[in-house]
Amino acid sequence: MPKVPARSAEPWIPAGANLAQLESAVRNCEGCDLYRHATQAVFGAGRAGARIMMLGEQPGDREDVEGKPFVGPAGKLLDRALNASGIDRTGVYVTNTVKHFKFVERGKRRIHQKPTAPEIAACRPWLEAELSVVRPLVLVCLGATAAQAMLGRNFRITRERGRFVEHPLVRYVTSTAHPSSILRIPEPDRRHEEYRLFVEDLVQVREKLEELQGGRSA
Repeated sequence: MPKVPARSAEPWIPAGANLAQLESAVRNCEGCDLYRHATQAVFGAGRAGARIMMLGEQPGDREDVEGKPFVGPAGKLLDRALNASGIDRTGVYVTNTVKHFKFVERGKRRIHQKPTAPEIAACRPWLEAELSVVRPLVLVCLGATAAQAMLGRNFRITRERGRFVEHPLVRYVTSTAHPSSILRIPEPDRRHEEYRLFVEDLVQVREKLEELQGGRSA
């Protein structure tokens, strides 16, 4: 029996496109079935030449409605942590591993569902296109899905969080918690501690970038 070809976003990606052209093209992407239920594709935000790229899992409910990444509660926590770590938010490009919101409906609520490996693989050409245009020095994976998409399914944040890894698509990849996972912690003391660790990880990112840039501030 012939092998069924894997789904992929590749046919929707225009060759040699800049970020604006990629953002326009992603709106028509049918590289996997997630487009059928999401409101819209959510592309990355930031500028070409940004030295840091932040990579999450997928858009959330708020992002799906507004069409921009990291505009919900997790994005606000990320902004606060970047400021606390001394990283200029305007110099950071933010995006997600998967560009459509995957969810199940429960009453009037839409509950996040983790994307599958085939969905992540189908969407990877968009991420590779973003990396080729933005050309960051450091890619920060927020959460396990992003980290495993870049560094393999055996990667564990609990073991390797904060470690800088050389990668064929970007100078260094590192990983930390996803801001949404911090927000979900019910105990205030533990939530504050995880936020502190998150800021520490971002401070290390700033210091790594300064090292790569010869001492210049992020």
